[in-house]
Amino acid sequence: MRLTEQAYLVLLALADEPRHGYGVVQEVRALSGGSVRLGAGTLYGILDRAVTAGYAEASGEVVVDGRLRRYYRLTPQGRAALTTETARLTALARRADRLLGGTARPAPGIA
Repeated sequence: MRLTEQAYLVLLALADEPRHGYGVVQEVRALSGGSVRLGAGTLYGILDRAVTAGYAEASGEVVVDGRLRRYYRLTPQGRAALTTETARLTALARRADRLLGGTARPAPGIA
């Protein structure tokens, strides 16, 4: 599975705890400083591909106010893919910063 920015952020949202769909959407928004807003179709498409790839798995269901919430969690294979992609992005950002003369700064809202 190729990790697009959105897929990367979805997996990252699952890195610390299992989350249901809306929880993933909120965490992705927070992680991206508000710049990435996932629609339901995009989110569940990414989650379906992540489950098929073995990067995430369903970890339970809870009924809240008559609605079913399915929780997802990161698998060890997903954590490895996320770690590899983070290292690749870090190296790319370092190269870019060198080319820009060390002037690159994080986007507002992203630490």
